[in-house]
Amino acid sequence: MATKFKFEARDSAGKVVKGAVTAGNQQEAIAEVRRRNLTPLDVTKTGGLGSLLSKASKKPIAKKASVKKGELEVFTRQLSTMLSAGIPMLEGLEILADQAESPGFAYCLNKVVDDIRSGSDLSKAMEPHKKVFSHIYVSMIRAGEVSGQIDTILTRLAEYLEAAAHLRSEIKSAMTYPVISLVLVIGIASFLMIGIVPSFKPVFESLEVELPGLTVVIMDIAFFMRDYWYVIFGGIGAAFFGIGAACKTKKGAFVKDVVLLRLPVFGVLFKKVALSRFARTFATLVKSGVPILGAMEIVSDTAGNLVISGVVDRARDSVRNGDSLSEPFHSSSVFPPMVVKMMAIGERSGALDALLEKIAEFYDQQVEAEVKGLTSMIEPIMIAIMGVIVGGIVLAVFLPIFKLQEKLSGGH
Repeated sequence: MATKFKFEARDSAGKVVKGAVTAGNQQEAIAEVRRRNLTPLDVTKTGGLGSLLSKASKKPIAKKASVKKGELEVFTRQLSTMLSAGIPMLEGLEILADQAESPGFAYCLNKVVDDIRSGSDLSKAMEPHKKVFSHIYVSMIRAGEVSGQIDTILTRLAEYLEAAAHLRSEIKSAMTYPVISLVLVIGIASFLMIGIVPSFKPVFESLEVELPGLTVVIMDIAFFMRDYWYVIFGGIGAAFFGIGAACKTKKGAFVKDVVLLRLPVFGVLFKKVALSRFARTFATLVKSGVPILGAMEIVSDTAGNLVISGVVDRARDSVRNGDSLSEPFHSSSVFPPMVVKMMAIGERSGALDALLEKIAEFYDQQVEAEVKGLTSMIEPIMIAIMGVIVGGIVLAVFLPIFKLQEKLSGGH
């Protein structure tokens, strides 16, 4: 029995079209919409009780849009797969909203569905939810809508998000060990200096020997730490929050980013991470059809380092004035000659996105190798630092005893 279905679809120009078709079931209705050279967004049976119940039961289960770690990547990959399989966009979004793990993300997707039903494009529906859908995410969705390749763009987006998540994981693994080790060293040294060393003062006074210089220094530091521990830790806390507040200003943030790139051990890692993020973001946007000036604006906003952002802004001005893209990068000390040459070749050959992807892959491998190298190097360094600190405290405690032993031996 033939049934009437109403549909919303997008034509080749990207315009939303509404209408109705008669078909035996929903799949046949979708096929009919596609035969009209339209991309189906929503195909539903007209006036059905099931659809009314579905709409009545769909209530926002949170009041704030948010997303858990890794949830956006899974959503993007699943939506791409659904669209490639011929499932209408609205139906796919409703399914993903129902199975969303976090209430905040379900609320966000339900709001997006409501906006699309009201005639909004997917990119415009996502744009207000900046905590969930970033600037680059919305821009790529918009490019997909214009080109009619939204499923392909979603696949690229999923790959980009997964690569970015992997990069963040590499940075965390590089930073976790030294931070934990440093906290342990400070904790153990503070415990010894505040809780243990001062208790040896009566013992040393009873020995009636001249204390060695190392012991005197350690004892003075220990008593200062014991008597003024609140000043020390208060000063450290104030410095921490002061630096944090300074880094929130534009000038302070720029100084912080310059310092990060010039750090003795970690500077090389931070530089490679910044270059990888720059190349991957730029490549993904250009490949997805985002205009180069718009792509460079997004790259500047999402670079994560103001030094990189400044170079990208100068390059964007160069392109706007009709000059070369690669020249501003060449004059910067941040971008290695290899990266600049590959960008210049890509600019001339029209394969900029492909070469940027190669650069991103190269620096991803470099970051992975750098993390392994840092981990193997930091471990012995931290052990040596701990040995020097703890060994110095222990030696300072035992030196007076050795000196007394020498005095007694000499007396006999």
